[in-house]
Amino acid sequence: MRTQHIHTISDTEDFKHKLLLWSQQFDDVVWLDSNNYEQKYSNFDAVLAVDAFTSIQTDVHQGFEKLKEYQSITKDWIFGYLTYDLKNDVEDLTSQNFDGLQFPDLYFFQPNKLFLFKGNQVDIHYLNAVADELASDLESIRHCEEARRSNLPNDIKIKLRIHKDQYFEKVTTLLSHIHRGDIYEANFCQEFYAEDTAINPLETYLKLNAISKPPFATFLKCNDKYLLSASPERYLKKEGNRIVSQPIKGTAKRATNLEEDAQLKSDLAESDKERSENTMIVDLIRNDLSKTAIKGTVHVEELCRVYTFKQVHQMISTVTSEVELNTHPVDIIKSTFPMGSMTGAPKISAMKIIEALEETKRGLYSGAVGYFTPAGDFDFNVVIRSILYNETKRYVSYSVGGAITAKSDPLKEYEECLLKAKAMREVLEN
Repeated sequence: MRTQHIHTISDTEDFKHKLLLWSQQFDDVVWLDSNNYEQKYSNFDAVLAVDAFTSIQTDVHQGFEKLKEYQSITKDWIFGYLTYDLKNDVEDLTSQNFDGLQFPDLYFFQPNKLFLFKGNQVDIHYLNAVADELASDLESIRHCEEARRSNLPNDIKIKLRIHKDQYFEKVTTLLSHIHRGDIYEANFCQEFYAEDTAINPLETYLKLNAISKPPFATFLKCNDKYLLSASPERYLKKEGNRIVSQPIKGTAKRATNLEEDAQLKSDLAESDKERSENTMIVDLIRNDLSKTAIKGTVHVEELCRVYTFKQVHQMISTVTSEVELNTHPVDIIKSTFPMGSMTGAPKISAMKIIEALEETKRGLYSGAVGYFTPAGDFDFNVVIRSILYNETKRYVSYSVGGAITAKSDPLKEYEECLLKAKAMREVLEN
């Protein structure tokens, strides 16, 4: 059972900042921030879960069954992630590529301490066993200051796992698969990395978030492993019997000149190539959602609408469905995993082909982070525009990808990858 307290805060941003500083003492931390982005389907402005009471970490083998059992037993708030490689639990697939990060394939925890933000109020839920710590925690949070630290050397050398010529070769191979009819779209990803490197995870996250201000920002800590994410994309949400998926496909850069920026947005909205990319994935998601949906309830609520973020314009669609109330929440996720925007179509063929061409095991990149509520609702993002860090191995990594279709130009695809990588590179190198 949990003890609940609601507090009104005069300076929400200051309190959030101090709360994040305070959270760093714990081994298990999930911070989700909408950056006050106006969203139709948002429940909270921000959420912090810390200090595991119980947890689950597992490899892909029967990963979803283990999560289902854990979620059913706890019947409480649980927070965590699903790596892309759980595809191997859903289908007869493998992940043999290089993995410098070594994150567990699946990780969730039941937090002792939970903070839910909406407007200028924070709704605090502490498990009864630690309820008497709330007053002293609030005092510690209010007085939390930036620790003075010696600056880490800023000599991060970013390397490419796939070089430009190699990238062109691999995209040409993908195009030959598309022209042959094996697939009609594939999300092809490449890794940028740095070895023997130390970063300050929270400071890096705060810088990345300040550059991008996305609606699905995440700071996650699992012992010595960190995710610092500026994700703009929702993967899947359940509220009651309603399911919502919001895939992103289609990216254009921003311009400082207002007229030029409006033109770039308009060009994206009217691009046949970008619209076809997005529509193909919408079809795939409609098919995925229909596996658990009540017949006739799958709807495309928004098709190819362009949204503007600090760094880029993005084309987003919204697909919804309704499920029977006795459908297990984990089954809904399993039947749609991994998200279509990160695979391609047809899904299984695309996953096999990209596995053969990519050089890195995706791991948490293009997986999902989120939470389940005690009622069995959930909300998960797509892990993109993210820096991943293994502190013990001193390994830093970020990956970017793009959808390859019959209309793709390898050079333009490469340039789009560099555009998506820009914020992460800036944060790490400056």
